[in-house]
Amino acid sequence: MCGGRVDLAFVFRAFEKGADGVLICSCWPGECHYVPEGNYNAASMTSLGKKLLEHAGINPDRFKLQWVTASEGIRFADTVTEFTNTVRELGPLGSSEGLSEEDVKANLQGVIKEIPYIKIAMREKLLTHLDNTDDYANFYTKEEVEKLFTEKPSYYIDPEKCQGCGTCRRNCPVDAIDGDKKIIHIIDQEKCIRCGSCLDVCPPKFSAVTKLEGGAAVPPPVPDDKRAVVKQAS
Repeated sequence: MCGGRVDLAFVFRAFEKGADGVLICSCWPGECHYVPEGNYNAASMTSLGKKLLEHAGINPDRFKLQWVTASEGIRFADTVTEFTNTVRELGPLGSSEGLSEEDVKANLQGVIKEIPYIKIAMREKLLTHLDNTDDYANFYTKEEVEKLFTEKPSYYIDPEKCQGCGTCRRNCPVDAIDGDKKIIHIIDQEKCIRCGSCLDVCPPKFSAVTKLEGGAAVPPPVPDDKRAVVKQAS
C-alpha cells in the first residue's frame, strides 16, 4: 500500500483497538510508485495526525512516518527496532499519558467521529506539497486543530421552509438525513460529517438548509407529529 493511501481513520482505529504505537514506512519523497504526491500526502497526514493525538491527550511519539525503500532491509530493521524501543519506553497506551483505558477510548472515539469532517475542512492543506518534507512537522498548529472541534459548523433544515423534495436526502453521502415525500426532512447530527452537500443542493426556491457556524447550537428537530409538509404558496 502506498503511504499516501494510509487514512487518518486507519491510524486512529488502530489506536482505538489497542495498538501502543503506529509506524508507517513509505517510499522516499520523489520516488512514489503510484502517484507523484503520495509521499507528501503521507507526510502531511502524519503531521496532522500527531496534532490530533495531542488533542486526544496521547503522546504523538507513538505515531511515526519513516522513509524506507524495499531495498533498504537494514534501514527497515533499524527503524522498526528504534520505534519498538520508543513505544516500550512509553509503555501501554495511556500509561505515560495518565489516562485510563476508558478515557483513551473515549478521547480517540471523539476524534474518529470527526475525521470525515476534518478531512473536508483541511482538504486543501492536506494536499499541499512542501518540497522539504521536514517542514510538515510544524505545518499544523495546535490552535487550528482545536478550532476544528470548537468551531465546527452544523447544518439545519428549517421545517418552515422544507418542502420534502428529497434532494438533500438523495445527495447526502452518509445517509444522515431522514425524511420522505411530503415529510419535513431532519439531519441526524450524530451521522452528519458537515460536508455541506445538503446546503449546496437544496433548491434556491426553498433555501431550507442553513449553515450554523462558530459552534452555534442546532435547534431541536420538529416533532414527528408535526413533520407533514405545509405547501408554500406560489
